[in-house]
Amino acid sequence: MNIPVGIRVLGLAALLTTSTVAQAAAESGHIEPAGVNIKDVAALQRGAKLFVNYCLSCHGAEYMRYNRLSEDLGLDEELVMDKLVFADAKIGETMSIAMQAADAERWFGQAPPDLSLAGRSRGADWLYAYLRGFYQDESGGWNNTVLPNAAMPHVLWPLQGIQTATYRAVSSGGVEQQVLDHLELTTPGILSPEEYDAAVRDLVTFLDYMGEPAKLKRKNIGIWVMLFLVVFAFLAYLLKAEYWRDVH
Repeated sequence: MNIPVGIRVLGLAALLTTSTVAQAAAESGHIEPAGVNIKDVAALQRGAKLFVNYCLSCHGAEYMRYNRLSEDLGLDEELVMDKLVFADAKIGETMSIAMQAADAERWFGQAPPDLSLAGRSRGADWLYAYLRGFYQDESGGWNNTVLPNAAMPHVLWPLQGIQTATYRAVSSGGVEQQVLDHLELTTPGILSPEEYDAAVRDLVTFLDYMGEPAKLKRKNIGIWVMLFLVVFAFLAYLLKAEYWRDVH
C-alpha cells in the first residue's frame, strides 16, 4: 500500500511523542491520574487561594491577569483584590512577583520558573505526583520522587507534614543497592493525607486552567459548533433531497 508521505510523517511524529511521554513517565516514577476538572469553579477558587499563598512569593504567573481570574472564577474584582492580591498591584496587572531574577539566582542557585504554562508543559498528572512526592532525605534536606534533587523546597510541608523514605535492597550484577520503596508520613501536617491530596488536586486544577484559560470557553463553544454542524447537515440533506426529487 502506498501511504502518502504526509500521513507517514504524522504517524511517526505521534509514535515518537507517545514514546517520549511513556519514557518520561517511567523515568519520573509512579504517575497517578490527577482527576482534575477545570469546570469545577469551586476547585479553581480554592486552587487560586493556595497558589497566591504558597507559590506566588517565588513563582510568578506573568501571562495571567487578576481581572481574568475575576471573570473566569466568578469572583468580584473587590474580592480578588482583597483575598488574592497581596502586592501593590492593580486588577488589570499580571500576577508578577517583586523578587528579581538576579537576586533569586544568587539566593537559590537558579531563578524559580514562571508557572503560567506549568500545567500545559508538564501536565496535571505530573504536577499532582510532584507535589505529593516530597520527602526528607538522610541529609535533612528535601528530595522528590518525581524530580530527584529538585531545587525547590517543599513549601507545602506545613499542610502535608514530613515524609521520609523507606528503602529496600536490590541486587544488580552481583551488587546490592538500596532503592526507594515507599514514603512514610513521620510528622503529620495540618491536613490529613486525604485532605492534602484534595488540596493538591485543587492547586493543580488551577495550574492546569492557568496554562490555557481559554480552554474553559473553547470547550463550551465547541459543543455549540458541533450542534450547529449537525443541524446544518440535516438541513443540507433536506435541501439536497428536494433538488433531486425533480431530477428523479
